[in-house]
Amino acid sequence: MTVRHNKATPAKALPPARLHDLRHIHATMILLAGIPVHVVAARLGHADPSILRVYAHVINEQRVEAADIFARQITAA
Repeated sequence: MTVRHNKATPAKALPPARLHDLRHIHATMILLAGIPVHVVAARLGHADPSILRVYAHVINEQRVEAADIFARQITAA
């Protein structure tokens, strides 16, 4: 009996990433997950959350989503 191993190989290798790139990915992903800005800033070692203006596009997406959720709640009431 022959056992075959199905080893999935990626179609294309991932591009190299610097540690700083991974830091940005981490911050973006937890912001998108709804973690408050001040918590993300603390995780990145910043005392002042205003440093996260780099991620303004992510925060703005959350603002739009919050407005949509609020509008659905008002409409449903």
